[in-house]
Amino acid sequence: MNELTLDVKIAKTTIDRNIYGHFSEHLGRCVYEGYWVGEDSSIPNVRGIRTDVVEALRKIKVSVMRWPGGCFADEYHWMDGIGPREQRPTMINTHWGGVVENNHFGTHEFMDLCDQLGCEPYICGNVGSGTVQEMSQWVEYITFDGKSPMTDLRKKNGREEPWKMKYFGVGNENWGCGGRMTPEYYADLYRRYGLYARDYGDNKLYRIACGASGADYHWTETMMAKAGDARIMRGQQMDGLAIHYYTSVNRLPDGSREGSATEFDEAGWIEIMSKALFMDELVRKHGTIMDKYDPDKKVALIVDEWGTWFAVEPGTHPRFLYQQNTMRDALVAAVSLDIFNNHADRVRMANIAQTVNVLQAMVLTQNEKMLLTPSYHVFDMYAAHQDATLVPIDVQSEQYEHAGYSVPAISASASVGAEGKLHLTLSNANPNKDITVKAFVRGLKGSKVEGRVLHAATMHAHNTFEKPDAVKPQAFSGAKLTSEGVEISVPKMSVVALDVM
Repeated sequence: MNELTLDVKIAKTTIDRNIYGHFSEHLGRCVYEGYWVGEDSSIPNVRGIRTDVVEALRKIKVSVMRWPGGCFADEYHWMDGIGPREQRPTMINTHWGGVVENNHFGTHEFMDLCDQLGCEPYICGNVGSGTVQEMSQWVEYITFDGKSPMTDLRKKNGREEPWKMKYFGVGNENWGCGGRMTPEYYADLYRRYGLYARDYGDNKLYRIACGASGADYHWTETMMAKAGDARIMRGQQMDGLAIHYYTSVNRLPDGSREGSATEFDEAGWIEIMSKALFMDELVRKHGTIMDKYDPDKKVALIVDEWGTWFAVEPGTHPRFLYQQNTMRDALVAAVSLDIFNNHADRVRMANIAQTVNVLQAMVLTQNEKMLLTPSYHVFDMYAAHQDATLVPIDVQSEQYEHAGYSVPAISASASVGAEGKLHLTLSNANPNKDITVKAFVRGLKGSKVEGRVLHAATMHAHNTFEKPDAVKPQAFSGAKLTSEGVEISVPKMSVVALDVM
């Protein structure tokens, strides 16, 4: 029995557009070559930021961008990235390949990128190796409009008016590359650093604390007890708690992953589907702990690093984390976004890792060439959910079983937009079987249904620079209105997005 049941009349929770957020770190070719080519490049650019990438990302309505890391943030000292570029000091990127970082892409360039993308900046501050003063001055440099040394320095560097910056992360992975801290120790640091990351004028920071790695529920319990309870924080409550979870095979001692992004069998397909669906358990269990201290759900659960992580492409730098992107990644993106949508009362931001040329990227570049990945197309198909109202959905799905794994074949989420359309997204994780799904829709009598589908002949299908359009959305004719809602024939290993109006 494959059925969806939903009632538009009980829709009430907004799906925050920031669930469709992104993460860009100084790692491999994400920033340099991905965004930043320099003003003298033959690749078309605006103030050094390549035009084709910006145009592609604007199309999928990138809502928020997290930067400069990741682990890179834990060794990043922001003053190295301001002032005339030729005078900025170089450093070694010790986390990601030991390559030279020339700091040509810094605060001003990042804020320019966000302006060109039309998205919110989300800056991650350095708690791992930075000082309270350094973090405090960064916030002041960006957002203060009064008289101070930081304001004068910003103006000297060409920016008269302060920027608007809402989202600020007080540290990154402080359980690991951000200092190998205990949650008890970090909670005290968060309260201290967060206090000095001040609000200036009408710029109000949304402070995001480092949360757990995967299923470390003790970290969440400790953070909520010591820093997430408004009764003890006296107005310095954290606004978000950020967890990280990657869908991958096995992690090796050097931090790399096993398993090819493009060469895998059906057992490798279903294993990744099962691990992607584990996100639902993580969100529910971390959310339950948060409910204990924050029953009104004022503190958001932020999933600011998520996505697939496989072995790097053969012949590429082992620490640049460059991987291809297949229909398997597309299904991971779809089921993950469905999970975030369906928990929109607690999950109010998520940032896929990473936007360009790294891990589960939206875009891959090769010199002047650029291609869009299957994951990009899923974000495009799901964009209608941004700021729409979640329609609670009951999903009854047959199981897809193989190699000892058993997962629901069908994943789905739904929303209703301001214009009154019902947006329904669903996917079929079974690579062997088309599935007919009956959607029982209450509260809306549709007169028309339109849609798109992303599918391919093989589970390994992906786009290359020689064939950049091998996998892309097509018009979908497999949905028909019924007296009770919609009947959808969902092709095997596919993602479908429908509008019912």
